[in-house]
Amino acid sequence: MDAVGDGKGRYESQVKKVGASSGSVYSMLSDLNNISRIKERIPADKIKDLRFDTDTCSITVEPVGEITFAICDRIPGKTVKFSAVNSPVPFYLWVQVLPTAESESKIKVTCQVELNAFLRSMVSRQLQEAVDRLADILTVIPYEK
Repeated sequence: MDAVGDGKGRYESQVKKVGASSGSVYSMLSDLNNISRIKERIPADKIKDLRFDTDTCSITVEPVGEITFAICDRIPGKTVKFSAVNSPVPFYLWVQVLPTAESESKIKVTCQVELNAFLRSMVSRQLQEAVDRLADILTVIPYEK
């Protein structure tokens, strides 16, 4: 599957391999308190004021400002879906997990954002890059405790 923006506000990463079981990946992503295990790896110059609990994560990103993501849906072992709580436009992000072996899985990140054609043309490339970057980051997280 290719990484594409569909021209209507949906952006998908390529399917990526992860060196952990789908259960471990799902467990890590479905409880945002697990961010504490990787917090020191997040570049301080990119993200400020990182706060999180089981279901939400808030960050300050320049020049956008504060963004809060909340888990809005969980399909055990398969999908974690997030919505942007304080976004001026409807914005969803989800991570799909597929088992491939006992200690390996695949992931795909999808972003859905409702923008008018003018705004979509201005930010489409950046949204696709962000989805691709997030997928790459998710491949190197230490999922096993």
